[in-house]
Amino acid sequence: MAFWWPLLIVAFAYAICRLLLMLIPSNVPSIDVDASDVLDDGNQTRENSFIYIPSRRQTDKVQCYEPATMKYLGYFPALKPDEVKERVAHARKAQKIWAQSSFKLRRQFLRILLKYIIEHQDLICEISSRDTGKTMVDASLGEIMTTCEKIIWLLSEGEKWLKPEYRSCGRSMIHKTAKVEFHPLGVIGAIVSWNYPFHNIFNPMLAAVFSGNSIVIKVSEHASWSGCFYLRIIQAALAAVGAPENLVEVITGFSETGEALVSSVDKIIFVGSPGVGRMIMRNAADTLIPVTLELGGKDAFIVCEDVDVPHVAQIAVRGALQSSGQNCAGAERFYVHKDIYSSFVAEVVKIVKSVTAGPPLLGKYDMGAICMQEHSEKLQSLVNDALDKGAEIAGRGSVGNIGEGAVDQYFPPTVIINVNHTMKLMQEEAFGPILPIMKFSSDGEAVVLANDSKYGLGCAVFSGSQRRAKEIASQIRSGVAAVNDFASTYMCQSLPFGGVKESGFGRFAGIEGLRACCLIKSVVEDRWWPFIKTKIPKPIQYPISENGYEFQESLVKALYGLHVWDRLRALVDVLKMLSENNASKGNKRTD
Repeated sequence: MAFWWPLLIVAFAYAICRLLLMLIPSNVPSIDVDASDVLDDGNQTRENSFIYIPSRRQTDKVQCYEPATMKYLGYFPALKPDEVKERVAHARKAQKIWAQSSFKLRRQFLRILLKYIIEHQDLICEISSRDTGKTMVDASLGEIMTTCEKIIWLLSEGEKWLKPEYRSCGRSMIHKTAKVEFHPLGVIGAIVSWNYPFHNIFNPMLAAVFSGNSIVIKVSEHASWSGCFYLRIIQAALAAVGAPENLVEVITGFSETGEALVSSVDKIIFVGSPGVGRMIMRNAADTLIPVTLELGGKDAFIVCEDVDVPHVAQIAVRGALQSSGQNCAGAERFYVHKDIYSSFVAEVVKIVKSVTAGPPLLGKYDMGAICMQEHSEKLQSLVNDALDKGAEIAGRGSVGNIGEGAVDQYFPPTVIINVNHTMKLMQEEAFGPILPIMKFSSDGEAVVLANDSKYGLGCAVFSGSQRRAKEIASQIRSGVAAVNDFASTYMCQSLPFGGVKESGFGRFAGIEGLRACCLIKSVVEDRWWPFIKTKIPKPIQYPISENGYEFQESLVKALYGLHVWDRLRALVDVLKMLSENNASKGNKRTD
């Protein structure tokens, strides 16, 4: 006992020191990022001041404007294939240097970013709002909080999951050690969507850079203005830790730009539509690089009859309208038990009727604008198809006094009832503030309805019985599931994120997403080198002995036999054959 006391005291003291070090803030420098050319001039505070521009065309420029006001923001070059390859080449040179950096330096980079994000939330959210039309609240939820969670997780656990991981060796290799090493892949390519312009850049960048890679990110032509500003933040933080230039690049352009990126990098991460995802896969097949695809979803939101209706109704509306109805992994199909169908619909309609869409930076609207031109026409066509097939509009929100010419950029939140799966609204991804609500009679029926979709990204199940909700969720074929909550899985950045079916494959976030940025290498070495080394047994050395196969057969029985006595008998046979071969060799030497 006296021997253990000093060890316990040392261990306790070490734990206390670690705790104190966690409580003492690190010396994190501040960075300056020039934002003078992106600050709002107050245009959104003046209603009816909209500036119209021609529809975007694929030219040599990416035109940018505010969806909420149609104010022109400027343009960025649509890079040609040769220009993309040049950017990738620069990133590749930078990566070779960065791959040698310490985890301590990489954590400092993350802390600098985190400090800037926390101190400049207003600026980051405002730029996201101006470029995509979302409200400041939605920007904070979807851009700031998710990114901060990812940084904190990487600071806490990132190094742990990138260190060599030792594995069991099996019976035949007991004299060896086996481990998995995680090395940088090189240059990661990411083609990201417009719905979360800040987080969609930072999410792949953080994992790639922390694991020792460089990354080139093609931002959406619908969010290039914000993406190019967010790059300044990253570059300033990298410069502060002495990282090589060009380690992180943001490029702008159209399909030609994206295709050139796919053909130049060592891995591609794509967030977008299934159609474009298929093209990404075809192009990636030429160079046989790994691909991660996140292709959207049509998430089911299931409500059992034993829930707190007002509480779940609030969550349902938030799930449908998140980011001004431009959500990723958003709730798009609502299945409510028949016993509470009427009361649930009434509660949802009451909430939706209180929601008003308008220019988000005015600060008086609950929902912003539709980001993409003409998308409101697609939403209306989905509603019309449902109405033609027997559905009804139970209630709608409103659009503020924003001027007649800008109405196309807004779509009021809409509750649709009496829907079924013959309607496009229940099958196609809407990406809009529409709540189609359908009845179900049993848990089994709810599962069948939820699985009747070509998508499989996420689901949410609500019940007064957590066990019941978990049982339903376990039967739904999707990559993520939330029990008595919505989208909470993504806030747990230790978890992988991704889907099945036409929602894509591969995972980002979590351990799996971090390691997906790595060359995963299996390594075996001698456990007691140089005292015990691998030596081929005499019976199977060249030239192979007459009893070579007999020896091998006995060896298999000795290692893997089901019964101990069978293994022991086989082991005796193995030793006997080894001794006979050694004796035979000795006799040959005597002769």
